[in-house]
This record gives sequence, structure tokens and C-alpha cells, in this order.
Amino acid sequence: MSTLYMWIAGILSGIIGAMGIGGGGILIIYLTLFADMEQMAAQGINLLFFIPCAVVALIIHIRKGRIVWKTVLPMIVGGLIGVAVGSYFAGIIGSGILGKVFAVFLVALGVKELIGGFRKKENQ
Repeated sequence: MSTLYMWIAGILSGIIGAMGIGGGGILIIYLTLFADMEQMAAQGINLLFFIPCAVVALIIHIRKGRIVWKTVLPMIVGGLIGVAVGSYFAGIIGSGILGKVFAVFLVALGVKELIGGFRKKENQ
């Protein structure tokens, strides 16, 4: 796969991730569908990709006063527990099932957003 496409996927994932929308979803889809990478490897790259992107976005959000620390701190603790549990189970269930779970999650999220969008238009 062309380096240009990798740059574009990285830039789009970074932009979407900085907005808090979930750029990792874009990156994982690119890596699995277009770069022909296994789900587990794509997730590992996504996690490594996320660290510097998150640091830059976090600095900007902190400077603009957008972080509610009383809300964030308990979520960090819960997130760390979730990371340990999720990483353990990801190693057990393997790439095939993990890819299907990810696909179902994306479809469910898309349907929720579509239905939510229609409901908002009806209420206006």
C-alpha cells in the first residue's frame, strides 16, 4: 500500500481522534481493509498511534479549559481496569472473532447515530 495512503489515513484519524469522535475506528478500518493487516496487529498500531495524538489533543483541551477533572479522574481509573480486562480477552478470542465484534459495534453505532439524527430532525 502506498505511503501516501498511509499518510492520509494517519492525518484523517488524527483529526477525527482530536475531536474525540474516534479516529481509531478509521485507522483500524484502513489497516484491516486496505493495508491487509490482521485485526490484532491493526489494534496494536492504533494504540501506539493514539498516544502522541492524545497527548497533543489533551494539551490543547486543557489549555482551553475543556477538561472537567472531577469527571475524568474516575473514568481514568475505570478505563485502566477496562484496558487490562479488554487486552486479556482480546488475546483469548483472536483476530477473527475480534474483527466481527468490531464490525457489529461499528454497525450498531452507525444505526444509533442515524436514528438519533432522524429524531433530532423530527423534534425541530
